[in-house]
Amino acid sequence: MRIALFVTCLNDALFPRVGIATVTVLERLGHTVTFPAGQSCCGQLHANTGYPGPARALEQSTEAAFAGHDVVVSPSGSCVAHLRAHTRLPVYELSELLVDVLAVTDVGARFPYRVTYHPTCHGLRMLRLGDRPLRLLGAVRDLELLGLPEPEQCCGFGGTFALKNAAVSGAMLADKCAHAVATGADYLAAADSSCLAHIGGGLARRPGAPRPVHYAEILAATGAGAVG
Repeated sequence: MRIALFVTCLNDALFPRVGIATVTVLERLGHTVTFPAGQSCCGQLHANTGYPGPARALEQSTEAAFAGHDVVVSPSGSCVAHLRAHTRLPVYELSELLVDVLAVTDVGARFPYRVTYHPTCHGLRMLRLGDRPLRLLGAVRDLELLGLPEPEQCCGFGGTFALKNAAVSGAMLADKCAHAVATGADYLAAADSSCLAHIGGGLARRPGAPRPVHYAEILAATGAGAVG
């Protein structure tokens, strides 16, 4: 299958290894992945902040960049949720593509570490990813999957919410970090780099805390080397 990658502006600028990991997994499964050069921001930030005009322009630009592709995949639940609501693109979050379209849970990964998983809000409530990411992580060889207390609790990021409501955001982050540390995991995985950056900032101030990692990076791993 020829699959187009929407890497997202955040991953492209700050977390390119997440896009690389997504391509690695899909190519390992025998699929061709293309990268339309005309892609940029999907407009989610602008829409969430109250700028519908600029948001619509970016949505239309994204739709044009991926026109003609049968399948578009992105390692970002929030961006997929936005594009699905505001464009006609056949766009899937990575776990949706793997589990629902390609009917795969074992992608040939090995990751000998203890991992806990945080279901981010857009993936949980808008895309309803359910247990898809957990099924993928559960099939990774030598990975010990640990339950996260109160997993449905938001991490406190919410884009500009973390800036406009810093005190509330910080309190929510403290709860999430405490729950992550309590698991004893080596890594905390999630489906959105933005939430991972927020959580990672909190975990970095706690000795012995899990390291943040996008679950695509775990699926791309094949040995004992650390990621993140």
